[in-house]
Amino acid sequence: MTEQIEKIRERIEPLRQEIMHHKVYSMIEDAEDLKVFMEFHVYAVWDFMSLLKTLQNNLTCTTVPWFPVGSAETRHLINEIVVGEESDVDLHGQRKSHFEIYIDAMKQCGADTTPIETFIAELQQTGDFEAAFRTAGTPKEAKEFVDFTFQIIDSKKSYLQSSIFTFGREDLIPGMFISIINDIHKTFPERISIFNYYLERHIEVDGDHHSHLALQMTANLCGTNEQFWMEAEQATLKSLQKRIRLWDGVYQKLTERKAAMITC
Repeated sequence: MTEQIEKIRERIEPLRQEIMHHKVYSMIEDAEDLKVFMEFHVYAVWDFMSLLKTLQNNLTCTTVPWFPVGSAETRHLINEIVVGEESDVDLHGQRKSHFEIYIDAMKQCGADTTPIETFIAELQQTGDFEAAFRTAGTPKEAKEFVDFTFQIIDSKKSYLQSSIFTFGREDLIPGMFISIINDIHKTFPERISIFNYYLERHIEVDGDHHSHLALQMTANLCGTNEQFWMEAEQATLKSLQKRIRLWDGVYQKLTERKAAMITC
C-alpha cells in the first residue's frame, strides 16, 4: 500500500504546497486579523469532528447490542485517533475536544463565537444545514468547505471519508499549522496563548502520531482495490481545493478590512 499512498502524495503535492505557502498567512498582522481567520477556520475545526465521528461510527460498533465490525486493527486506529481529538487536554490539563479548545482560543482572542454557536444550535434543533448556515451568516467559503465534507460523509464510503481525513486533514494539518506559527508566533501577545497551544498540540499529535494512524487506516480500507484508490485520490484533490478556497475567502476578507482601514 505504500506505493499507492506515495502516488497520492505525489499527485496532491502541488496543492499541498499552495496551502503551505498561501498568502493568507502573511496577512495576519494583528489580533484583529487573527479573529477574522478564526471565524472562518472554526467551521473546518467543527466539521473535522463530524468526519472523525462518522469514521468511528462506520468502522466500529457504536450501537447496542454490540457486534464485531470490520477489522480489529482498523477499529483500533480510529478509536485511538478519536480519544486524542475528542478528549485531549487543554492548557490547564482539563479534558476537552480540540473543537472546544479552539472555541476557548477564539474567546481569549476576542473573536466572535456567536455565528458558529448559532450554526450548531440551529443544526441541533432542525437538522437543516441550509437554515443553520443562513441563520449563522456563515461565510460562503466556509459553507462550501462544510458542504463538501458532508457530501463525502453522505457517500457512505468509508475509504473516501478516510482519504480526505488522512490526506486533507491529519497528514496536512501539521505542515499547515507550522506555516501559521512561523508567521504569527512572535507577533502576538499572551492573549493568544490558547491558540498557540492548539496549533502546537496539532503539530505534536498529528505530525508525530495521528497522521501515521490515519495513513494505515486508509491503506486498510482501500486495500488492493484500484477503483477505491482512484476515487480516494480524486476526493483528496477536491478536499484540498476546498481548503484553498477557504483560505482565499479569509484572504479576501482581510484585504477588504485593510483597505477599509486605509480609506478611514
